[in-house]
Amino acid sequence: MAYFRNTAINLLNLHYGIHATAQFGGGAFYLVFMLKQGISVPLALVAMASILAGRFLIRPAVLPLAVRFGLRPLLVAGTLASALQFPFIAEVDGTSAALFAFCAIASLSDTFYWTTYHAYFASLGDAQHRGHQLGLREAVVALVGIVSPLLTAWALVTWGPRVAFGMSAVIQLAAALPLFLTPNVTVAPHVPGAFKAGLRGTILFITDGWIGACYVFVWQLALFLSLGESFMSYGGALAIAALVGAAGSLVLGRHIDAGHGGRAVWIAGGLLALTILLRGAAVGHATLAIIANALGALVAAIYTPTLMTAVYNLAKASPCALRFHVATEGGWDAGGSLGCLVAALLIYMGAPLGAVISLALLGVAASSILLRRYYAGQS
Repeated sequence: MAYFRNTAINLLNLHYGIHATAQFGGGAFYLVFMLKQGISVPLALVAMASILAGRFLIRPAVLPLAVRFGLRPLLVAGTLASALQFPFIAEVDGTSAALFAFCAIASLSDTFYWTTYHAYFASLGDAQHRGHQLGLREAVVALVGIVSPLLTAWALVTWGPRVAFGMSAVIQLAAALPLFLTPNVTVAPHVPGAFKAGLRGTILFITDGWIGACYVFVWQLALFLSLGESFMSYGGALAIAALVGAAGSLVLGRHIDAGHGGRAVWIAGGLLALTILLRGAAVGHATLAIIANALGALVAAIYTPTLMTAVYNLAKASPCALRFHVATEGGWDAGGSLGCLVAALLIYMGAPLGAVISLALLGVAASSILLRRYYAGQS
């Protein structure tokens, strides 16, 4: 297994597994906790849109700092800053100052984390083993996703939000430790044509951001409501989904590296479209909602390696991986923010949640076309 020989990627995947433990724990409860604290569905989506819009505005500041310090110090800083999100969300009570503070710190920390993480992974990974390395990462994420939401739900019910989200904050801080054993990656001060090279990735991420708004954020709220606004039921549904998705990641990653990326696009796009339709129909039906959520984990195990193999390889082949991801992450924020605002407006006007979730099909169609072009020539 040659892809295991990349020590830096192994450490980065270890970091990401710890990070995912916090994000699949406290992070997965952000929106549903807002509902419990008296915030309406449209306003919760507006709050998410504001976080994404803030990321879009802050992101240009990452580049000069990365030129001066390199990628690793900024990734460490983003990892540590992400831990600050959890104490603020624990204090949210309606449209209080804590909600605005949470949105601000989430925008800042996520901007530095995701921009540098993606550029770092693209730089350190191996193009010929990208599918394997991504598959391993997603399998680890799925495994931690089994325990983490259950533990967070139990802590919320038993000890309250300060303890539950505090646990996630401590785990998030621990995620920085493996990064101290990885190499730094420098960023050149001037790289002609770097942003232009990121155009394909940016368009891909605009479509993925739109999918994320309707298929992930709106669905989280719909699932929580369908399960009677129970933290334990919601955490259990997330754990079941993670269990279903744990094996699929490794299988599809190998499939892509073997030269079957074109087939992977059809499988991922078809299953994603089917799951969107099922989720739209499942709103208000607890059993069907749990099944739709579990199927979504299997889809993520297929869709994420298919999408990110293309994006990471485009980034590594570009003149500057960081500038590439500054552009692409900006695209995700634009698509996600627009999707959240459109969803919030439609729900405010009385549109059913199921219909709004189905809007993700527009993004799936666009993403599938773009990915087919990238994998052209592969079976």
